[in-house]
Amino acid sequence: MAKGLQGFSWTMLLLFCAIQELGAWAMHTAVEGPGLGQPGDPALLAGGRVKRGWVWNQFFVVEEYTGTEPLYVGKIHSDSDEGDGSIKYTISGEGAGTIFLIDEITGDIHATERLDREQKTFYTLRAQARDRQTDQLLEPESEFIIKVQDINDSEPRFLEGPYIGSVAELSPIGTSVMQVMASDADDPTYGSSARVVYSVLEGEQHFTVDSKTGVIRTAVADLDRETQDRYEVVIRATDMAGQLGGLSGSTTVTIVVTDVNDNPPRFPQKMYQFSIVETAPVGTAIGRVKAEDSDVGENTDMTYQVKDEEGVEMFKVTTDSNTQEAVITVQKPLDYESKKVHTVVVEALNKFVDPRFVDLGTFRDQTIVRVSVLDVDEPPEFRPPSNLMEVQEDAHVGSVVGVVTALDPDTANHPVRYAIDRSTDAERIFDIDANTGAIVTGKVLDRETAGWHNITVLAMEADNHSQVSRASLRIRILDVNDNPPELATPYEAAVCEDAKPGQLIQTISVVDRDEPQSGHHFYFTLVPEATNNHHFSLLDIKDNTAAVHTQRMGFNRQEQDVYLLPILVVDSGPPALSSTGTLTIHVCGCDSNGAIQSCNSTAYVVSATLSPGALIALLVCILILVVLVLLILTLKRHHKSHLTSEDDEDMRDNVIKYNDEGGGEQDTEAYDMSALRSLYDFSEIKGSDGGGGPGEGGPSGNLASELHVLPQWVQSPDLDFSVFRDYICKKVEQADEDLSVPPYDSFQTYAFEGLDSPVPSLSSINTWSSGSEQDFSYLGGWGPRFRQLAALYAGRRSEEDSEES
Repeated sequence: MAKGLQGFSWTMLLLFCAIQELGAWAMHTAVEGPGLGQPGDPALLAGGRVKRGWVWNQFFVVEEYTGTEPLYVGKIHSDSDEGDGSIKYTISGEGAGTIFLIDEITGDIHATERLDREQKTFYTLRAQARDRQTDQLLEPESEFIIKVQDINDSEPRFLEGPYIGSVAELSPIGTSVMQVMASDADDPTYGSSARVVYSVLEGEQHFTVDSKTGVIRTAVADLDRETQDRYEVVIRATDMAGQLGGLSGSTTVTIVVTDVNDNPPRFPQKMYQFSIVETAPVGTAIGRVKAEDSDVGENTDMTYQVKDEEGVEMFKVTTDSNTQEAVITVQKPLDYESKKVHTVVVEALNKFVDPRFVDLGTFRDQTIVRVSVLDVDEPPEFRPPSNLMEVQEDAHVGSVVGVVTALDPDTANHPVRYAIDRSTDAERIFDIDANTGAIVTGKVLDRETAGWHNITVLAMEADNHSQVSRASLRIRILDVNDNPPELATPYEAAVCEDAKPGQLIQTISVVDRDEPQSGHHFYFTLVPEATNNHHFSLLDIKDNTAAVHTQRMGFNRQEQDVYLLPILVVDSGPPALSSTGTLTIHVCGCDSNGAIQSCNSTAYVVSATLSPGALIALLVCILILVVLVLLILTLKRHHKSHLTSEDDEDMRDNVIKYNDEGGGEQDTEAYDMSALRSLYDFSEIKGSDGGGGPGEGGPSGNLASELHVLPQWVQSPDLDFSVFRDYICKKVEQADEDLSVPPYDSFQTYAFEGLDSPVPSLSSINTWSSGSEQDFSYLGGWGPRFRQLAALYAGRRSEEDSEES
């Protein structure tokens, strides 16, 4: 049918073109256009040619020509053409020579190719008329247009697809869903080829489309997302204004039905059952229930609540925002022995309710949850749960403070045993009877030391000590009057010598470690021995204080400078306790204003007479004295260290060495022995030398003198070494007292004799200290150098023998 329509269109277009051509020729023959001259016109002489006029009209060519012969477009003609073939027609421009061909003699133009107006709507060409013989331009070059005539060869197309729209469920009829638009490539200015109308091919039961605008609307009011959540609607667009022979195109539109809250929540079951042990702590989750809602998104958000009073008290329901489940938790402790089954009514309701659909019903639902409590072996429970006991502080050891009671809550009702957590009563002040729970005192109590005691009592099953309960118990120690009142401080007062009778001297108060329930009340009086005192009086002010006043005119501190006033203080009991305190009163000199100037007590003088400047001066003097004492001690220590170093130098450094051998046995003046003697004071030895003796002045006298010079060779049997002992002890004492120097030994040993000595040791110290009886006669055989040494030892030997005899 499309081919038949296309042939019909070609026929109509050809007839139209033929009519246009006939009209053009008729107009040309009837009216000669301006500027068209005849041959031989003088105007041709100036330019060398004759000006002629072109004769043609606008050309049209139909698109999509499918004939086998070239399509005749039109004819160009010059009024100078006499039909003898002397004029040659040519064309140039778009498609000249390819698409469009011209007959050089007749000027007929034909189209040789199939044209498409949707690709190119017109072609611009230029025409020339030349003399065939001379190729001279007879007419000026003129531009003309060949317009491609449109035919209905393009169907409407939906260029913006695919189309997806949405509409809320239960929307009223005529609710706009979306708009679709088709485009036709044909010429909208020519005929009805581009005039498009819309219609619904599929889905017309639920949706309609506006034929001119393409707006899709709902056709029914009962769209239900829960029944069908999307629709596929086919929309058709037809050109030629929907007339017969028009072309059409279609598209599929997906329409999504969006949700509204038109469905209430519904519990799948009308009853749920859960179980939980009775020892479950508060906050334990028992189970979860969920109401179903056919809606989606936020329309399914719901909240849960407990509706019955019993359930509200024992259980709590919260909403899991992720799963929209109701979480049931324990709100109060459960007890199997009290109630084994709990019934809870849980209600679910939508969080967001659309007021448009309230007439559909209530958007809530209820279900019943049965919670079974499971029995477990529980520890004993203290009854009643009182945690305060009281006991008098003078209670005897073993006195009952109170009784705690605990019972096994289980149906078995096992016997209970009691104990005290000793970490709370490390001193074992209290004990408890394991069977009865009676708490007794274990030690003497003292409220003033500890007024409260906090202990922990344990209660456990007799046959299962792992089932244990704890209870904190506070024991208050009640006060008894066991502490006498005492003066608050050791009071000291001052009275002026010129004091007048009735003058207030001191106000006194007392302290009492007891705390009677009715409060303290003290009584003041002078002790019986002081009631006859005529100097001072005591007045009880009745507010737990007393005032001391003078009772005579003037005092004389020369006669008595201190008065001791004994005061008796008694509390209100019971029993009434008392104590005696002494008020010390100093008699002082005062100025005319009553200010104390001087007392016998140094403290009063300093506090009353010294001004701040005087106190500063006194402190400066004390500081100077302290500095002087420190300076003297430093100098003394320095001097002592200096003396010690000199004494040490005498012992260690004044050692005289002689390295020469001497002149032999006749040389008695080789060295001066007085240098050695100067280090020691041998007064007793020198005294004995002055008495003379055998050989005085002769060689024997010199020998005796030399013997006295060497301490180790003293010949006197009564030689006293106390000088050395005293000297050594003195040095040791100085070293012990001086802590500023390290200890060292004042003695030095010289025992090295050299290497490869052919003779044994000649040390006289060993001989003297050991007291051995050695024979030194062999020294005579060592030569003349040892003859004098041999004589010395031989003389000493003879003296010892004579003394023994």
